[in-house]
Amino acid sequence: MAAASFVTCERAAGYRLLTGGRAAPRILKRTLRPEIELHPVPRLPSPAASWRQRLLLPLAFTGGLASLGIEFAAARLLAPFFGQSLFIWGTLIGLILIYLTIGYYAGGRLADRRPDARLLFQLAAAAALLTAAIPIVSRPILSVAQSGFAQVSVGLVLGSLISVIVLFAAPVILLGMVSPFVIRLRIRHLETAGNAAGAVYALSTLGSILGTFLPVFWLIPTYGTRPTIFVLAFLLGAISTAGLYEPGRRRLYLLIPVLILVLALLSGGAIRGAAYGERVYETESAYNYIQVIRSGNETQLLLDEGSAVHSIYDPTSLYTHGYWDDALLAPYFGSGHAPGRVALVGLAGGTVARQFTAIDGPMPIDGVEIDPKIVDVGRRYFDMNEPNLHVTVADGRYWMATQESAKAHLSPGGVLAINVGRTPTDNRLVDALSGTLNAVFENVFVLDSNRRFTNSVIYATSSPASVDQFIARAGAETNPKLQPIAAEALQTGGVRQVRPNGIVFTDDLAPVERLIDDIILSYIRSSG
Repeated sequence: MAAASFVTCERAAGYRLLTGGRAAPRILKRTLRPEIELHPVPRLPSPAASWRQRLLLPLAFTGGLASLGIEFAAARLLAPFFGQSLFIWGTLIGLILIYLTIGYYAGGRLADRRPDARLLFQLAAAAALLTAAIPIVSRPILSVAQSGFAQVSVGLVLGSLISVIVLFAAPVILLGMVSPFVIRLRIRHLETAGNAAGAVYALSTLGSILGTFLPVFWLIPTYGTRPTIFVLAFLLGAISTAGLYEPGRRRLYLLIPVLILVLALLSGGAIRGAAYGERVYETESAYNYIQVIRSGNETQLLLDEGSAVHSIYDPTSLYTHGYWDDALLAPYFGSGHAPGRVALVGLAGGTVARQFTAIDGPMPIDGVEIDPKIVDVGRRYFDMNEPNLHVTVADGRYWMATQESAKAHLSPGGVLAINVGRTPTDNRLVDALSGTLNAVFENVFVLDSNRRFTNSVIYATSSPASVDQFIARAGAETNPKLQPIAAEALQTGGVRQVRPNGIVFTDDLAPVERLIDDIILSYIRSSG
């Protein structure tokens, strides 16, 4: 202000010498330079403004944590209805990135127009409330998806999927606005702009790292997907409330965390209703959504979207009249005798282990299952308590290492049996896996299960074997407990030997998920 006054007075004095001072007032007005502004003396920031400034970096950290946490929670929210295929993950990640892109752009523009910290915390509070609404609003939409699967309606299924993913648009866009807004508010001098931006990016990324590990390794496996979403919403709501605090103003913002807690309490109930029968139990693990239902005398194990039954337990019957029974016919392609040892990779609820023990006696059985919660469910609801069953919680892929190692695991006369899903008219997955096994084993056979389920069992062995040998051994079976299974297989199984077909899946290229999704969609379209 002093410099500007000095310049003006000096020029006015020069004119005063020429005019005698009579035109001084007009000269003063004309000689003020418009590019020199008189700035008021800066005021000290209010306590509320200082407090908000200190919360900017913690807000960037929390926003990064919430954005990644929401992404993982979204995938698990969809899993009980749409599964966890590559298609679902790709769609979800792509749309989340689009939402964040919109948020980054909109946040930067808004921050330049209105660089107001209070507005930033209001946006974060809105993101918190919208996040808390997702578990409640998504429930009826996901129920429509379940009805779509039951009615074999591709429109309902895809419409529900798109609707749920769109639910995440508003909160994620708002979260995307946080970082550019914080950067704008933290820049005070051009010389330190890089440091201001770097600190925001670093803390936001650190929050994203925590938002990856915290839900995946603790919150979702321990408490579930919906509670995880509410935890993320509460964290956002808490820091937003702190940022909006200002003495003398109305304090309705204090209700934000309370409202989120109320929504969490009101969101109780089942994750997914039973498509049929009675739901006995459900939980979430690090790998699956797990549901146990009871239909008549049977207890059944369903995982994720529930499109397949993974285990059956009926205390009144040893037989499932499904592909589990057919696994017991594997020795017909090998030694012809009861096995001395059995390995079950993908143990699930232990249906096959129970049948082998009851029919062939207590031979040693090694059961491998990646999900410890499924093992607990098997012991609790499927009577998986055979003393000869040794359970290993591990990834079956690494337990067996490679296909060649699977072959090496077999004793002379041993047989590898794989259950494969299909539809009544689509055998593409059966063809792909049988072709792959033909690249390793000398003899590969397929037996269809055409009774309760549309599955096939592929048998692979390096021993001499033929269809005639299978038919002869099945027809001559003397074990009364195995005779009904052999008779059903001969009557409806259509056993056949398959030859190499040019299809070989490898670790580098094994599009199983894409193939399964295509088979399911083709079936839905043809049934509609």
